[in-house]
Amino acid sequence: MRTGVPASEQTSCAKGDPQAYCPENTGGTEAVQVTDCQNPEDSQPQNEQGYSNPQDFGQLMASYEGKAKGYQVPAFGWRICLAHEFAEKRKPFNANNVSLSNLMKHLGMGLRYLQWWYRKTQVEKKTPFIDLINSVPLRQIYGCPLGGIGGGTITRGWRGQFCRWQLNPGMYQHQTVIADQFTVCLRRKGQTVYQQVLSVERPSVLHSWNWGLCGYFAFYHALYPRAWTVYQLPGQNVTLTCRQITPILPHDYQDSSLPVGVFVWDVENEGDEALDVSIMFSMRNGLGGEDDAPGGLWNEPFCLERDGETVQGLLLHHPTPPNPYTMAVAARLTADTMVTHLTAFDPDSAGQQVWQDLLQDGQLDSLAGQSLPSQKGVGIAGAVCVMGKLPPRGQRRLEFSLAWDMPRIMFGAKGQVYYRRYTRFFGPDGDAAPTLSHYALCRYADWEERISAWQSPVLDDRSLPAWYKSALFNELYFLADGGTVWLEVPEDCLREEPVESMCQLRPLLREYGRFGYLEGQEYRMYNTYDVHFYASFALIMLWPKLELSLQYDMALATLREDLAQQRYLMSGIIAPVKRRNVVPHDVGDPDDEPWLRVNAYVVHDTADWKDLNLKFVLQVYRDYYLTGDHCFLRDMWPVCLAVMESEMKFDKDQDGLIENGGYADQTYDGWVTTGPSAYCGGLWLAAVAVMVKMAALCGAQEVQDKFSSILSRGQEAYERLLWNGRYYNYDCSSQPQSHSIMSDQCAGQWFLRASGLGEGDSEVFPTPHVVRALQTIFEFNVQGFAGGAMGAVNGMQPHGVPDRSSVQSDEVWVGVVYGLAATMIQEGLTWEGFRTAEGCYRTVWERLGLAFQTPEAYCQQQVFRSLAYMRPLSIWAMQLALQQQQQQQQHKKAPGPIAKQDTGLSTRPKLGPKEAVANPSPECAS
Repeated sequence: MRTGVPASEQTSCAKGDPQAYCPENTGGTEAVQVTDCQNPEDSQPQNEQGYSNPQDFGQLMASYEGKAKGYQVPAFGWRICLAHEFAEKRKPFNANNVSLSNLMKHLGMGLRYLQWWYRKTQVEKKTPFIDLINSVPLRQIYGCPLGGIGGGTITRGWRGQFCRWQLNPGMYQHQTVIADQFTVCLRRKGQTVYQQVLSVERPSVLHSWNWGLCGYFAFYHALYPRAWTVYQLPGQNVTLTCRQITPILPHDYQDSSLPVGVFVWDVENEGDEALDVSIMFSMRNGLGGEDDAPGGLWNEPFCLERDGETVQGLLLHHPTPPNPYTMAVAARLTADTMVTHLTAFDPDSAGQQVWQDLLQDGQLDSLAGQSLPSQKGVGIAGAVCVMGKLPPRGQRRLEFSLAWDMPRIMFGAKGQVYYRRYTRFFGPDGDAAPTLSHYALCRYADWEERISAWQSPVLDDRSLPAWYKSALFNELYFLADGGTVWLEVPEDCLREEPVESMCQLRPLLREYGRFGYLEGQEYRMYNTYDVHFYASFALIMLWPKLELSLQYDMALATLREDLAQQRYLMSGIIAPVKRRNVVPHDVGDPDDEPWLRVNAYVVHDTADWKDLNLKFVLQVYRDYYLTGDHCFLRDMWPVCLAVMESEMKFDKDQDGLIENGGYADQTYDGWVTTGPSAYCGGLWLAAVAVMVKMAALCGAQEVQDKFSSILSRGQEAYERLLWNGRYYNYDCSSQPQSHSIMSDQCAGQWFLRASGLGEGDSEVFPTPHVVRALQTIFEFNVQGFAGGAMGAVNGMQPHGVPDRSSVQSDEVWVGVVYGLAATMIQEGLTWEGFRTAEGCYRTVWERLGLAFQTPEAYCQQQVFRSLAYMRPLSIWAMQLALQQQQQQQQHKKAPGPIAKQDTGLSTRPKLGPKEAVANPSPECAS
């Protein structure tokens, strides 16, 4: 019997020429009839919403030649043939992409950055929080990540590879581990007739295995937190559907934290012969890098029987400090299946031992006892196999899980020990991997029911376009795969906090833990607040307690100071790391000691940024409005007063409107703003209006009168200085770009409307002006840019040319575009909103191949910047706008917090906002 096709003898899988491995004397391969895969078409947006047709997957599925549709694969999501190749290959943004004029402007910053980078990497031996020298290269391969919120993530690519790892908190390794594979073995009449690694790869290691699956007969479908891969096996009359499940469950604060993933294989026998099918899941212990090199890694089998359910598998122990962990590869044993294992093999060898073992009888040897520890420089892997019998025209289900137990973590500074959230339920001792595996395999059906109940109202809504249904759920990947940590908060760590006025801080952090996610996988700062402003809609709508926890952490950091001196790279000035009563930019770098040392960002001194304090005030009220949590509002009120008092100094002429400082002093940190500006001025007026509202709710009449006066004066100044009849000018400088059309000029209005304000008696910006500005943005920044097919460019000059005065003004920021689309929906421009957002989705997910790594920015041509970024979570603001629009139609603008929706909003409190604050519960009374 042959053992496989050596890499040197394999031929490429040409379109229309599927390969199959059939051992000799089995009669060869049956012919496979191939037809083109016809997909129903998705109608283009219409003026009246009516997107009733199923999704058209377009060019992504053009290469698919199979007929199989898979087992219960949903109609909506992101679908791609495994043979697809993206034609466009972009590069990360670097200095070569900067114009000469902009290069000269930032020459000093560039020199200071090079000095800082050298000291950080060569002297301190640390990884820069932003590495402009070594950007992550383009890899158009990523799919849905495995793992819940805060326990680490493992990304499985759409071609099946395990290729992006975040086990150490916040630190990513972009590495495909070749041994981590699924392999299928088919047997008929006691003989193996087909054995194939389910991978299109052709690696130099494990070359005894049969690689090079024909991708033209397989496709991948993602609808996060689930994904499906469908394999039509050439000549075998067999279709495999692998369903990947992760417990991402809105309003769930237990199972959503679990570091697990489940793979459910549904095997369909479309032939007239009985069949034995085996699926083998092989896994390397570690990633094969420097963490593995010292050796001492070892594997052992386990079997856990509980409540009538048995799970068997392997434990892969990885004791390397500072964050040791155990990986569990496991399978569910049923009356109709057999589970076997191979405890250890060399993943860097030819792999003949394990391949022959499976080939012989569709099972593995299952020797008892643990393996020897690995030697220095020698790898170790293991495998688990499930076998089941299929009658003619029958179906069989085989179930695997992958779990990892890294309960105790240290960040890069190796100072403080933290315990992950899931240890509250599964223990902190590092022995939970078997229990996690058992729990996942026994509970995944319940998870799927809850996922379906959450997603179905959106998926079944015929008024919503198909691309939006994919974008809404798939962009949510970043909440788990944003370097995310969810940590237990021990009582003693809060003893020294100034929390006398925050009655809910201790109980909330103790009950729901501490949450952190990165600005981006390449921009390594936790809870970057100017960006969280956009992304926070996903958190407040789906896990509101985590949003409140983050807000309490930010309030604590605001009240602290760190007077250590720091040189800032853009200006070269030396200033304190953190000043009291100003909102920090971030809560720290995972390669340092986050929460204890904040403001890892050293480009600007953000104490003088104009947007951070305002965004805190706006988010506080929005979070209160959506949750009805009056204790939270009471706790945040003194902090809001403090940050607004700090902000007052930026209104230098006392006209009620703040002025920008003549440098990039806001989230657009490469785009200079001078004097009163549309963006920061709008945020300021919105925050002042919110202060008036909160003062009334809290019974602070003097404060209410003070901010009412500021608001009145500021509104007059804003309209007089910035409104030009069609839109609000970028700023009030003497530079040509002061008349640029900024796509984000209505950000203040966006948050007001999301918070039930901004119209009628609470109007801040004249509604006709808002609508006119949005129409102008749509005409120039959207339709006038790249044929209207790439979203909204940040800045557009009034004569129809992108603003190239800075390195950011001619970029498209995906998260800003989703927020802009939400604003359009709020103001009744629903078609324009969908059209605007659609350009970003199709550019990122269908054209550039950046699925599950949505960048912060891209230009019209050539480059992208900062892969896998936080801000695009703002697409959930579109969903909120749609829900509020629907409720306004149903309830005629009923007051109070909005009611719970199946898509994740929190429940209406028994008291409305005003009554709730005026009548606080006893524990919140001041």
